[in-house]
Amino acid sequence: MTQKNVTEMDERRRFFRIDDEINLFYKKVDPVAIRKYSEASNELLSHCSLAATLDVLNQESQIIFNRIERNNPDIADYLKVMDSKINLIARTVLMDGTDLVNEQTRNVSLSASGVAFECEELIAEGEFLEIKLLLTSSMAVIVSYGDVVYSRKNPDPKSDLTYIVGVAFSEMKEQDKELLIKHVVKRQMQQIREHKEN
Repeated sequence: MTQKNVTEMDERRRFFRIDDEINLFYKKVDPVAIRKYSEASNELLSHCSLAATLDVLNQESQIIFNRIERNNPDIADYLKVMDSKINLIARTVLMDGTDLVNEQTRNVSLSASGVAFECEELIAEGEFLEIKLLLTSSMAVIVSYGDVVYSRKNPDPKSDLTYIVGVAFSEMKEQDKELLIKHVVKRQMQQIREHKEN
C-alpha cells in the first residue's frame, strides 16, 4: 500500500462519524492561555490518555500471548485472569479520577475530527472549548480542545437541551485520537448488529 493510500485511508477514518450517547463535559477556555501554557495542557492530555496507553500495551502483549497460548494453555488461562484484574483496576482508577460519570449524558454526533452535542446554552461561533468525553466502550476519558463552528436550535422537540453545538477538534493527543477512532468503529459495528437484529 502506498503512502498516498495510507493517508487517504487515515483521512476517511478521521471523518467517519456516528450518532452516540455519551457523558460529555465542556467549558469555555482562552485559546491564547491554553497555547501559552502548553506544558500544562500536555500534562493534562497525558494524564487522561491512560486508557490509550493501556490499549497500545494490550495490542503489543496480544502477539506474545498468542505464542504462549499455543505452547502453554494453562499459563495462558492464568494470564487472562491477571489481565482481567489489571483492566478492572485501570477502569476503577479512570472512573475515580474523573467527574464525568456524574455528567449529563448527551446525544452526540462524533468523529475523530470533531463532535456535535446537545447543549443547554447557545455558544457563539468561534468560542474555544475544552471537551472531555467518557467513551463507554473502553471506559476511556478523552480530552480535547476545539473551536465552535456552529450553534443552532435543537430540532428534537423531546430533548431538554435547547441547542446543538458543533466543535472541530484542534488539540488532541495522537493516541487518544486512535482510541476515539476505535470507539467510533466499534459503536458503528454494534449499531449495525442491533439494526439487523431488530
